[in-house]
Amino acid sequence: MKKAKWLLEAALVIVLSFPLAVLPHRTAGKVGEFLGLFLFSAWRRRRKIALDNIRRALPCLDGNRTAECLARQAFRNLGRSAVEIIRIYYGRESGIIDAVEIRGAEHYDAARSKGKGVLFITGHCGNWELMALAFGRSMGAFSAVARAQNNPYLNRIIERARASYGNAVLYKKGALRGILSRLGRGETVGVLMDQAVVKEEGVVVDFLGRGAWTMKTPALVARKTGAAVLPVFIHREGNGHVITISPEVSLSGNGDTEKAVREDTESFSRYIEDYVRRHPDEWLWIHRRWKRVPQ
Repeated sequence: MKKAKWLLEAALVIVLSFPLAVLPHRTAGKVGEFLGLFLFSAWRRRRKIALDNIRRALPCLDGNRTAECLARQAFRNLGRSAVEIIRIYYGRESGIIDAVEIRGAEHYDAARSKGKGVLFITGHCGNWELMALAFGRSMGAFSAVARAQNNPYLNRIIERARASYGNAVLYKKGALRGILSRLGRGETVGVLMDQAVVKEEGVVVDFLGRGAWTMKTPALVARKTGAAVLPVFIHREGNGHVITISPEVSLSGNGDTEKAVREDTESFSRYIEDYVRRHPDEWLWIHRRWKRVPQ
């Protein structure tokens, strides 16, 4: 019964997504933004979460930019990004990938030259899926830590699309061994670390003015392997996208391991916080980032 349900879901996704893939380029972007606005109106639960997050995290918005206005822009970006990825998966928008500008490639080259592997830290910022595909094509293959889709058929489709650009996926369950193995071979691994985790997997650090459970795995791995930690983000600029690779982040010199891991995690998280302040309409506000922490 479950298999039939998964097959039906996969078929429905293909049927609904294919028309988006064959749209003219200019029309596709507008349709993506329209879909984002439709989600803003229809997805009441996530709209409420987004509005609450924005009001608490950014109480002093500039000028007449209200929380609702910013949330609408964030949903528009989400819809547009989704359509871009759908079209790329169907082989219709390789030009988007080719046009992505990469800044700071010298920082990546310097980190790789150390031979201890490179750990990318990033978040659900901009079109993060496009960032992985574009980086894989331009700078070389790497492995990304991701959550497997509940539907195995959809998961297989996405996995194959990612692999076609040279990237591998490390699924969160049991990912630590794979991360350590790849870094040990001098490879590159990317981690999205801007979502709330359970107590056993993280520490509470300040994020946009409030305490938030934050993944400590990047700090633990970096200290164990000596891998270089590089913040990497993507944002929209004009009609295209820009990937920015920052210089290597120095780890804490605190002799107390527990405190050092907390300090490193806070340091890494600050890069995501800075991104949100610079590009607030390109972050995933619909996630309950501050859950399970008394405020």
